[in-house]
Amino acid sequence: MDKVFGRTQGLKKSELKRISNLYRRRLPKDRVLTPELAHTLAALSAEVGRPLSLVLDREGRVVRVAVGDAKDVPFPEEGWSERRLSGYRLLHTHLGPGGLSRPDLSVLFLRRLDNLAALEVEADGRPGLLHLAFLSPPRALEEDWRVLPPKPFHQYLDLDLWGEVMALEEELSRQARVLEVRDGSGERALLVGVDTGEGPEAEAVLRELAELTRTAGGVPVKQILVFRKSLDPRYLVGLGKLEELKSLAYHENASTLIFGVDLTPAQAREIERVTGLKVLDRTQLILDIFALHAKTPEAQAQVELAQLRYLLPRLVGKGKEMSRLGGGIGTRGPGETKLEVDRRRLQDRIAHLSRKLQDYALRRQEARQKRKRRGVPLVAVVGYTNAGKTTLLRALTRAGEEGEDKLFATLRPLTRRGFLPGVGEVLFTDTVGFIRHMPEELLTAFRATLEEVREADVLVHVLDASEEGALERHRVVRDLLLDLGVEAPVVLALNKADRAAPYDLYFLGERLGGVPVSALKGTGLKELKEALARALLDLGVRPQAWAQYT
Repeated sequence: MDKVFGRTQGLKKSELKRISNLYRRRLPKDRVLTPELAHTLAALSAEVGRPLSLVLDREGRVVRVAVGDAKDVPFPEEGWSERRLSGYRLLHTHLGPGGLSRPDLSVLFLRRLDNLAALEVEADGRPGLLHLAFLSPPRALEEDWRVLPPKPFHQYLDLDLWGEVMALEEELSRQARVLEVRDGSGERALLVGVDTGEGPEAEAVLRELAELTRTAGGVPVKQILVFRKSLDPRYLVGLGKLEELKSLAYHENASTLIFGVDLTPAQAREIERVTGLKVLDRTQLILDIFALHAKTPEAQAQVELAQLRYLLPRLVGKGKEMSRLGGGIGTRGPGETKLEVDRRRLQDRIAHLSRKLQDYALRRQEARQKRKRRGVPLVAVVGYTNAGKTTLLRALTRAGEEGEDKLFATLRPLTRRGFLPGVGEVLFTDTVGFIRHMPEELLTAFRATLEEVREADVLVHVLDASEEGALERHRVVRDLLLDLGVEAPVVLALNKADRAAPYDLYFLGERLGGVPVSALKGTGLKELKEALARALLDLGVRPQAWAQYT
C-alpha cells in the first residue's frame, strides 16, 4: 500500500487502503480534474469526514496523497529546475461551502504551484463548487495570485490547464529577461539587515552587505532593513516578514536571501524551509569571497579551514542515530552513521589543514628572522577592505600587483622592497583587509598571516577618505589591531584624496591627522614616505650609509 500522508490517526485500514488507491489515478495534463475523480474524491472525503489532498505532476500522475488541508501536504523536495514554477499542482476537498483560505493561497505561492484547486463536498457526498487559483505574473501592483470565480465542477472540465500554465511560464520567463537587462546578469539576491537599536550602524552593515554581494558575483536587487526589538529564535525576523520576503523575491525574480547577521543552523533551515529560497548569512558570503580570491596554496588552505570550522557545528542528526558504538558487550549496534562519518572526516581534514598552516607559519617566522638579522625595517600596510592597500603598495615600491575595486581582493601577504629618504631599504608588506564584525573563523585561520602585522616596525593605516562612514571604518581597524596586540606606531594615509570631497578630507585631517594621498594618481606619496621615515628614525632605526642620497 502506498503511503498516505497527513492526519491519518483514527482511520480504519480499509479506509486507508481506499485512499491509497488514489495513487493509481491519472489525469490528462490539460485538465484540472475528471468527473470520475471528482465523484471519488467527494465520496471518500465525506465517508472519512476529513479533507483529502492530491499532489499531481505535469503528466497528471498522483505523487502525494494526504489526509488534511493544503498545509498538511508534504510536497516532493525535488523541483523542476528548468521551469520557474514547481511543476506540481494541488487538488483538495473542502467539507462544506467556502472559498480558498489564506493558508491555501499561501501554499500556492510559497510552493510556486502550477495550480491550486479546492472541490467543495456536499452533505450527501456529491461534488459541488470548484475553486481555482493560479499565480499572477510578477508585476508590482498585482496580487500574488489570481483566483477564478467558483463554479460547479463540471463547468471547469474543459479548462485548458496546460495552456494556462505555459502562458504563465512564458510571462515569468519574459519578466526575468527584462529584470536581467535592467539589473545585469548574476545570481539575484535580496539583502536583509536587522536593526535592533543600532540605527546608522545597521544601515552601514546593510550597505556593506551589498558591496560583498557584488564582489561575490551576485546582483543585490533589493535591500530591506527590518526593525525588531529582539530576534526571533526560529525565524530571525518573524514568520510574517519571511512571507513578505518570499513575495518580494517572486516579483524580483530573486533566488537567494542574504542576511546581514549570522544565522544559527536551526534558523537557516527554518527560513529555507518556509521561503524555498537559498539562504546565506554574512559569514558564508565572506567565506565565499575569500574562496573566490584565494590563489596561493596557503590562502586556499586558510579559506578551506575557515569554511570547515563554520560547517562543522551545522552538521545535524537525531538522537540515537548520532551515537557511534564501539566494540564489546552492550555496544553492538548499527555502527557509524553517515553523519558521524562526515563529521569525523571534517575533523580529520581540519587537523590536517591546521598542521599544514603551522608549517607555513614556521617558514614565515624563519623569513622574518632572516630579515631581522639583515636589519631591514618592515612596514605593514593595513586597513579596511577595498581601501586601496594593494594600489598604495604598488605606488610605494613600483612593483607588485595592480589593485582591484573589490572587497578582499588580496588574501596573501605581499612583501616588496622599497626605499625611504634618510632610511634606505625597507620592506613593505600588504595584509588581508579588515571588516566590521570579522568572522571568528577567518581571524583564526588567518592568524599566521596577521603575524606580519605584529612583527612590523611601523604600520601604514590606509583609510578610504572618499567613503561614507570613514570614521567608523577607522575605528574598526584600530579596534582589531588592539585585539591582535599590535603596538607598532601607525602612520595614517588618507587615500583616494582625489575622489574625496574637500570638506570631508579637511574634517578627517582635523579629527585623525594623517597624510592625504592618491595611490592611483601618485599624489602625496613623497609626504607619506617622509612621515614613515620619521617614524622609523624615532624608533632608533639606523639609516643605511647611502640613505642620504635616496
